[in-house]
Amino acid sequence: MADKESPAHSSSAAGAEPLIRNVSDTARWVAVYRARETERPDAHFRDPFARRLAGERGEQIAKSMPLGRDSDWSMITRTCLGDDLINEQVQQGTDMVINLAAGLDARPYRMQLPASLKWVEVDLPEILSYKEEILRDEKPVCSLERIRLDLSNAPARRDLFTQLGGRCTKALIITEGLLIYLTPDDVAGLAKDLGAPPSFQSWILDIASPGLLRMLAKKMAKQLHHAAPFKFAPPEGPNFFITYGWKPVDVRSLLKNAARLKRLSFFMSLFALLPETEKSRRDRPWSGVCLLKKQ
Repeated sequence: MADKESPAHSSSAAGAEPLIRNVSDTARWVAVYRARETERPDAHFRDPFARRLAGERGEQIAKSMPLGRDSDWSMITRTCLGDDLINEQVQQGTDMVINLAAGLDARPYRMQLPASLKWVEVDLPEILSYKEEILRDEKPVCSLERIRLDLSNAPARRDLFTQLGGRCTKALIITEGLLIYLTPDDVAGLAKDLGAPPSFQSWILDIASPGLLRMLAKKMAKQLHHAAPFKFAPPEGPNFFITYGWKPVDVRSLLKNAARLKRLSFFMSLFALLPETEKSRRDRPWSGVCLLKKQ
């Protein structure tokens, strides 16, 4: 699994520190999109903590990205779809949510969740300590636990999954914004490990197509290449996970749902009218949020 703390090379300005030093910095970047949506009068969700969590660095990163505000819609839609799927799974009896590489996600504070729900965040010490400092005076709506762990340590994560699996009957896993930074072998290993505990029943993830990865590599290589390169975009799409015991039961297109949420420009809304097939999901720039179930 990718080393989330690998040092970034110097930026174009000699000796200057790059804005994105590691994958943890992308969490600050994504928080900016949640803050922007929150500040709209017609917001689809409210994250009152996002602006503080993003901080000045997050805003600088967002402004440096070549796609600019043209990519707001994808991050906003991903958050909305994640919220919807989490609510559905909780209503169906999920008693523990395990958010891997949780970053600066604030769902345990901002969503309407049952107080009895156990929510576990797993990430690197630096990002969780930063988050705890920002949210130190806030109270989560459910039972919240944070675990500091480098998920690239396979034996340690297996031990953690075994421990967590024994503390619940129906767990939901979230890997929002994580898999794209991993190699296919890393994702396969994680999928196998998540399949081991019998109580791990559902998994929400986002996935990109090879076409989208090619487009992003071309447009954003300078910003992400050294510290947080994009890697995972399997040609078989969500079906990649079937081999490892996970069946896609709900695949939601970001583009189609962004059109439904009225977050696309006129030009992009025309693309949203095109029909989607397995071939188009592979060949075109495509991304989606998926719900997987244990087979």
